[in-house]
Amino acid sequence: MNKREGGKVSRSGKYATILLCAFFAVGICYYIFFANTNKAAPDENDAIQVTDQLMPADIADVEEPIQNKLKDPPSEVKALYLTGWSAGNAKKMDGIIDLIGKEKLNAVVIDIKDYSGYVSYKTEIEEITKYKAEQIMIPDADALLKKLHENNIYAIARITVFQDPVLAKARPDLAIKNKATGKAWKDNKGLSWIDPASTDGWSYIVKIARDASDRGFDEINFDYVRFPSDGSLGNMSYPFYDPKKSEKHEVIREFFSYLNSNLQDVKISADLFGLATINKDDLGIGQVIEDAYENFDFVCPMVYPSHYANGFIGFQNPASYPYEVVKYSIEKGKARLDVLNAASNENAKPKRQAKLRPWLQAFDMGGVYGVESVKAQIKASNESGGVGWILWNSSNNYTSRTKGVND
Repeated sequence: MNKREGGKVSRSGKYATILLCAFFAVGICYYIFFANTNKAAPDENDAIQVTDQLMPADIADVEEPIQNKLKDPPSEVKALYLTGWSAGNAKKMDGIIDLIGKEKLNAVVIDIKDYSGYVSYKTEIEEITKYKAEQIMIPDADALLKKLHENNIYAIARITVFQDPVLAKARPDLAIKNKATGKAWKDNKGLSWIDPASTDGWSYIVKIARDASDRGFDEINFDYVRFPSDGSLGNMSYPFYDPKKSEKHEVIREFFSYLNSNLQDVKISADLFGLATINKDDLGIGQVIEDAYENFDFVCPMVYPSHYANGFIGFQNPASYPYEVVKYSIEKGKARLDVLNAASNENAKPKRQAKLRPWLQAFDMGGVYGVESVKAQIKASNESGGVGWILWNSSNNYTSRTKGVND
C-alpha cells in the first residue's frame, strides 16, 4: 500500500505505485489486443456500421474495390472490331459507344497487338521494353476499359500472334528466314513472321495476354495463329519447325494447348480461316478446327463470303450469297463440334466448352455489304449454331452497316 507522510509519498510507495499502474496498463492492452484478434470478421452490417462512424475526411480516402472485368458478360457477343488507333481516339470511341447503345450491340474487339507487331498501350512487360515493341495508340487503357464497362460493353483484346515484324527484328533467331538471303522472310505485304514452333515466341504472347487480362479485358482473342499463307512459301527456312518430324497442324495444336494451360483462368478465343469449318486438312497453314475446339472458349472462323473461291457450293460469286455461304460454313463447323463433344463426353475428357462465334463481313468486297448483307449473315449464323458474332471492317466504319441490325 502507498504510505503517505505529511502529504508526500515515500520512495518505496512511489515505486509500488508506478509498478501497479504499469501492470494495470499492460493488462488493458492485452485485453484489447486479444479481444479484437479473436473476434470473428464483421459481416456486411458490421461493415456498414463501421463506415458510418468514419469522419468525412476518412471516407474520402476509402476506395471502392476495383471490378476490372464486366460484372455480367453477355451470353452472346455482338461485337465490332476496332484498331488500336480507333480505341485510343476519345471522339471515335464516344461515337462507337453511342452506336453500340442505339443498335443493341454489346462488345468490341480491340487490337492490342496488331499486324505491325507493336503493342498499342503501355505495359510493364520487360520484353516489350527491351524489344521496343510499344507504339502508344491507346494513351490510357485502364480508363478506356473503365468507360467500356460503365457502358456495359464487353471488351475483347485481339493479339496478332505469329505475324510479327517487331519481334522478328528484335529476335532474328525466332524469325522465319529467306533461304536465299538468310534474312527475315516476308509475306506479300512485306511483313515478317515468327516461327510458329518457337516456344520463346509462345511465352512472349502469353505475357501480353496475361497483362491484358489482368488489366481488365474480358477475353483475349488470338489471330494469325498459323503458318504463312501467301508470299514465296517455298523460300522459307524455319529455325525450329522441322517438317520431317511433325506436321504443321501438330505445331499449332501444341501452341493451342500451351495457351489453354497457361491461361486457365482467362476466357480465350481463336480466329481461323473460314474454310477450316469445312476442310478436313490443315489448309497448309496448320489450322484444324477440332484442335481449336479443345482449347478455347470460342472458335471464331472468318466466314467472309468474299473470301471463298468462285464456284464454292455452286456460286460463281459467293459474295453475292451472304446468307447461303455463312449458313453452310457454320452448319459444317457446328456438326464437327457436336461430334467432338459426343466423343469427349464418352471419354470424360476435360476441355473448355467451346462455342462457334464467327467473324462476319462488314466491308465491300465482291459486292456492296450494307446492313441487309450483314443481317443476312447474322441470320444464317444464328440459325446454324453460331453463338454471337463479330463484325470486321478494317476502317471501323459501321454506322451504315449496323442500322437496325437487331430489328
